[in-house]
Amino acid sequence: MAPLRLRIDGRTFRDSDNREVTLHGINCAADAKFPATPNQPSHIADKFFEGDTVSFVNRPFSIQDAHSHFARLHGWGYNTIRYVFTWEAIEHEGPGKYDEEWIQHTIAILRIAKEYGFYIFMDPHQDVWSRFTGGSGAPMWTLYACGLDPTTFAINEAAFVQNTYPEPAKFPKMVWATNYNKLACQVIFTVFFAGKVFAPKAIIDGKNIQDYLQDHYIGAIAHLAKRIKEAGDLWGNPVIGFESVNEPNRGIIGYQDITVVPSEQKLQLGKSPTAWQAILTGSGRACEVETWAFGGLGPYKSGSALIDPQGTSAWLPKSYPDTKYGWKRDPGWQLGECLWAQHGVWDPETDTLLQKDYFGKHPTDGTPIDADYFTNHWFMDHYRAYSKAIKAVFPDSLMFCQPPVFEIPPAIKGTADDDPNMIYCPHFYDGITLMSKKWNRVWNVDVFGVLRGKYLTPAFAIKIGETAIRNCFAHQLSAIRQEGLDYMGNHPCIFSEIGIPYDMDDQYAYKTGNYSSQIAALDANHFALEESKVNGYTLWTYVATVSINNHYWGDQWNGEDLSIFSLDDKAVTGGAFTEAESRASLDMSSPSFSRAQSSSDTLGVSPGNLRKTLSADQMSSKSGSGDVRGLRAAEAFIRPTPITTHGDVTSFVFDLKSSTFTFSLVAPSATAEDKPTVIYLPAFHFPSGQTTVEASGGKWSISTEETNGAERQILQWWHAEGEQTITVKGVVRKQGGPLGTEEDEGYLQQCQKAACAVM
Repeated sequence: MAPLRLRIDGRTFRDSDNREVTLHGINCAADAKFPATPNQPSHIADKFFEGDTVSFVNRPFSIQDAHSHFARLHGWGYNTIRYVFTWEAIEHEGPGKYDEEWIQHTIAILRIAKEYGFYIFMDPHQDVWSRFTGGSGAPMWTLYACGLDPTTFAINEAAFVQNTYPEPAKFPKMVWATNYNKLACQVIFTVFFAGKVFAPKAIIDGKNIQDYLQDHYIGAIAHLAKRIKEAGDLWGNPVIGFESVNEPNRGIIGYQDITVVPSEQKLQLGKSPTAWQAILTGSGRACEVETWAFGGLGPYKSGSALIDPQGTSAWLPKSYPDTKYGWKRDPGWQLGECLWAQHGVWDPETDTLLQKDYFGKHPTDGTPIDADYFTNHWFMDHYRAYSKAIKAVFPDSLMFCQPPVFEIPPAIKGTADDDPNMIYCPHFYDGITLMSKKWNRVWNVDVFGVLRGKYLTPAFAIKIGETAIRNCFAHQLSAIRQEGLDYMGNHPCIFSEIGIPYDMDDQYAYKTGNYSSQIAALDANHFALEESKVNGYTLWTYVATVSINNHYWGDQWNGEDLSIFSLDDKAVTGGAFTEAESRASLDMSSPSFSRAQSSSDTLGVSPGNLRKTLSADQMSSKSGSGDVRGLRAAEAFIRPTPITTHGDVTSFVFDLKSSTFTFSLVAPSATAEDKPTVIYLPAFHFPSGQTTVEASGGKWSISTEETNGAERQILQWWHAEGEQTITVKGVVRKQGGPLGTEEDEGYLQQCQKAACAVM
């Protein structure tokens, strides 16, 4: 078996030349959350409940299109891909039935990615469990295995699902995440992690539902790992490891009183039932519940609303033919009745709650249960089993460990779980921006500090002014990174998700071409990553399949719109530029000119290379607006970063306002001639002839690097030992700006003339 190109050395990554590697990555791709056949984004209801017969082949994209996508990502400086896939993609047909066609498609895509030099780690993605509970991840049959009937959720609101929402285009923004606090997810996550404790009667095929679900989940991922091993040419290059389950949730484990919303539940939006109310409405009872909204100062109670299922239960009826998937349910687990009623939590005859603290203490010894207890017991039990299964296939696998979001990491430092091949993989989103879909330059909140009790009152956590907000983000990421070191041990830290919504301010940028808010928000997040000195990140997200991301539906999943790439935006150019070219949504769909689909040789477009850029079809007058045009707010995410560093990275930061990159390191010796420190230096900010470099010593060169035909600009630096610093200054780009100016018209005319000249 080939050795990994990347190894862990304490809290850093190293290549085969012992240079430190910085993981500069992207999630690829968000549309892998839903099937390709039928193409079923979250606003499509047709055939939604035919979940057994779907196919994820051609996710994240087709084999034919893979080169253009990977060349594009490589050209934007990314060296790492978090490869998004779902359990459903592997095992949608039924328990133990694996989709080998999808697996072979995945292997083919990974082989193409290998040609571009990426480091890839595999992400078994989930959001609120499944598409059928409003998110992504698990196959439909897992809900039936739990005794739930997903076809009723729209009536009893056991889950809030856009596919079954009466007017999908009006689905409330960001409400999907509240499904964690509704019945279906509360049941499934509770039994997935701790069914043996809280649902001992839930036996299927002789196993408790906890073991049944976990064994199938881990078995499916391990099966994929085996197929990757059998491929013979993917392990180590490009695939370096596997991440644990995305954003694990504890359901209602640790709830001390299910009649109240726990204080740690920070997300309340729309109808917000207590766990007890969710149990009642899930059994067909009517309940009046609180409603919440998100305002300028965060969430607030807005009133109340009635949920009246009129007797329609979320639980499978007794008449359900429980034979479709071939399992055998134990007679002690009755269909037609709430699972928690069968365990004495409440009496369905009188609708009386009998044990409000049932999930708040361990039933065998009365030990109080909280989030820390969950993480250190049930999450770690699952992680150990998952890691063991992956390492049975790949003993040297890097394990990307993702504990519950914003919770204290497991206390495994110095224990047998303190695996030297482990990476701490937290997530971070600026909740104010994500929920409001606005970039507030005036104030923000140190959410992580509030969660950790840093302030006497949340009012002290408010940060005023854009500089304070940016520093607040950096301090939060630094604190999260430090928690990983304190609790998990000396491991690298990468944020495997971080990003911003693009449809801010009621899609103002799409109407005007002014992306200044998106640029400011995205730059603040990248600044925080750089200042926190983490070992890397994978930005959420890239969506590029034709007809997927657009200005109307966004990423086509629950109203989210976080893709750096959209069919409805123009590409950016490399090298020298005009101010007009920096406007990220300039319409280039003239019949005589369109920005060609970016590939290895189309990352920069100019009259001089237009013939090479445009295909014969595109150069004809028949070319329309269907060509891929590009990305948005590129000023913020196309940014310089170290690739390989001889020595140890001390710090690096890119100041977008001055287009200045500063990088410091400590080297153990002078660099060898063939092993310099290498920096990705995008021509987007540092065009040839318009870039200056100042170094503490040594020599440097700026050149174009080619990988499988894809080009990107790099700076190579040969320096002495000890502390070294280099500063690179490029050209400041104008951020945003409305369309329709004389300058825009002049640029369009220039492009049209150039197109005509090569026809």
